[in-house]
Amino acid sequence: MADRFAGKVVVITGAGGEIGAATAQRFSNEGASIVASDHDSNALGRLVEALSSAGRPVIGESADVTQAGDVERLVQTAMNTYGRVDAFINNAGVEGVVAPVEAYPEDEFDKVMDVNVRGVFLGMKYAVPALRKSGGGSIVNLASVAGLSGGAGTPAYNASKHAVIGLTRSGAVQLGGENIRVNAVCPSPVTGRMMESLESGIVPDDPSAARELIAARIPMQRYAEPADVASLIVHLCSPEAAFMNGGFYTVDGGMTAGL
Repeated sequence: MADRFAGKVVVITGAGGEIGAATAQRFSNEGASIVASDHDSNALGRLVEALSSAGRPVIGESADVTQAGDVERLVQTAMNTYGRVDAFINNAGVEGVVAPVEAYPEDEFDKVMDVNVRGVFLGMKYAVPALRKSGGGSIVNLASVAGLSGGAGTPAYNASKHAVIGLTRSGAVQLGGENIRVNAVCPSPVTGRMMESLESGIVPDDPSAARELIAARIPMQRYAEPADVASLIVHLCSPEAAFMNGGFYTVDGGMTAGL
């Protein structure tokens, strides 16, 4: 298991965040070379330093996933440096604000859709030619349990994650015959900055109360940890998942089991 990804190259967007960093660390521990991107240069720098200090091959690239040139450059960096791309992880995403649909700011809606949908589209668009040159590989898109159901107060986020599943399924149908597998991961709420932001929007005076309410809806009575999500992402890119294509897989402690 330690060398499952030896000689493989993995590109990860949003790598400075909790899920992205955990995913980069897990791939790196199993032998992969990492090309990590994030718009937050400080968070990205911390990740690169951590992997580099452990002697792991890693390149950090500041990138805005809504800009085609940035995404294309990210893939080209991997090709120029390592000569291949074996997996592309579309992890970058934003949560938006908490507001009812009639009061949701239009500019905020556009921002969420731009990052969460356009960003995934561009990642797929520029990853596919590189994956073809490598003889195939995997794309994993980060969706959410919010892409499987509705939710009051987060119309943009819900819509964006439903769209990610649509892009995933479309890509799987088109690319499966070329040995390029496209899957989506649908986490429940995950411990970290994004949920802290949403909790503050749901119950501004007592975010901890929002956390308790949300956790109570999860049969396992807790949020996912970033490592829980990273484990599924890495599995979907592994040889053990060679026939998994076009799926959307929950890592949610049973949260969607009763829907």
